[in-house]
Amino acid sequence: MIALIGVLGVPLIASALLAVIADYRLSARLNGVMSFIAFVAATLLFWRRPANGDFLLVDDLNVVFIVLSTFVGFTTSVFSASYIGHELETGRLTPAYLRFYHAMFQVMMFGMNLALISNNIGLMWVAVELATLSTVMMVGIYRTHEALEAAWKYFILGSVGIALALFGTILVYLAARAAIGGGLDGMAWTVLVAHARGFDPALLDIAFVFLLIGYGTKVGLAPMHAWLPDAHAEGPTPISAVLSGLLLNVALYALLRFKILLAACPGGIAPGPLMIALGLVSLLFASVMLYRRRDIKRMFAYSSIEHMGIIVFAFGMAGPLGNFAGLLQMVMHSLTKSAIFFSVGHVAQVKGTQRIAEMGGLTESHPLLGWSLVGGVAAITGLPPFGVFTSEFLVISSTFAREPLLALVLVLGLLLALGALLMRVTTIAFGPVRGPAGPAHASYLPMFAHLALVLTAGVYLPKPLVVWFQHIAVLLG
Repeated sequence: MIALIGVLGVPLIASALLAVIADYRLSARLNGVMSFIAFVAATLLFWRRPANGDFLLVDDLNVVFIVLSTFVGFTTSVFSASYIGHELETGRLTPAYLRFYHAMFQVMMFGMNLALISNNIGLMWVAVELATLSTVMMVGIYRTHEALEAAWKYFILGSVGIALALFGTILVYLAARAAIGGGLDGMAWTVLVAHARGFDPALLDIAFVFLLIGYGTKVGLAPMHAWLPDAHAEGPTPISAVLSGLLLNVALYALLRFKILLAACPGGIAPGPLMIALGLVSLLFASVMLYRRRDIKRMFAYSSIEHMGIIVFAFGMAGPLGNFAGLLQMVMHSLTKSAIFFSVGHVAQVKGTQRIAEMGGLTESHPLLGWSLVGGVAAITGLPPFGVFTSEFLVISSTFAREPLLALVLVLGLLLALGALLMRVTTIAFGPVRGPAGPAHASYLPMFAHLALVLTAGVYLPKPLVVWFQHIAVLLG
């Protein structure tokens, strides 16, 4: 229970304290300390887990997501402390907004952790909505016309998606009533999976379609993706890192839970083809759209859509190797993309703009920052020896073994994305220096920590981690 108190209670307490602390330096430090405590508490779940109850569940699957979520939350809070401090010095933010920002950051972490650890499908839906609303408010924190428009767009499209997910959740409850009856048991994951063979398959099929579209909106799958590029481009860079690195994963986790449930019902449709189709559409669409981006944060937002497409595709292909590859791809993408957004935050502050045309020669004017961005792009495009190469190689090889034509489409999408990102990073990192050449003000440590982990995973995966992921891959079916 100590771990659960740390994972859920610490962010909740921190949000209340941060809402009343006016001093920025104190609130930034408290935000980082509380995020670190939550991460340490999450790691305790590797060794000691509480008994499952009506509302809370801890198993091998969600521990992956919880530890990843709290780790990226902690490193983002470290980056945010110095990054947002510079935004305060330049006048882009005010002390009143910063008090609100730190409180909402912890509310977001609480919502995501609660969604991941929930044993109740209704409570999980509420937690996902809480995390969404808190990020909506942070996206519009600059109070510019563009930021407010992006926040409203995110709110409206997110609300449509979450409403569809709610309808799907209600249909799951109705499908379970014949086998379980009413009450809390009809909403508990552990009970639902145990009695899934007696569910009404027709209702469950319809429910999964609504859930796939609803939570798929939160995952950022095309064509429900329109909120994501605007939210990334107009919100603070730390929130962009959290959106790509964490919030998309929480919605993906919900889909995986319902996929397990559907697979346990003999008369239900196979969820794999639907996920494969949406994954490939997202991959191809985002890969083409990367060539048209002129804003650096918007470009990497489309890269997130591309990678979530790959991950959903891998879980749609399923099987031990497909699920293993999907898990590894998810972890590598979260670490790599958040590192890239940390780097992009530095670049945007140094250059005073997010427009790619106004950047250039970064490896000459800021060698450490420039080569870090090059390394991040090399990692996210799947070049060796980074961990994304390992996961994408596993996705491609497992697909070739079963569906060679799908593998060719997958490879085409990956090559298109590779070409677009390498073309853009060449413009930014090399050539003549363009734009201001002032010093970077934010911390480099979180970016280097993430890239080091991704590089290590590409060279060596510890045996306990491999065995653990293999076990989860079997559970996912």
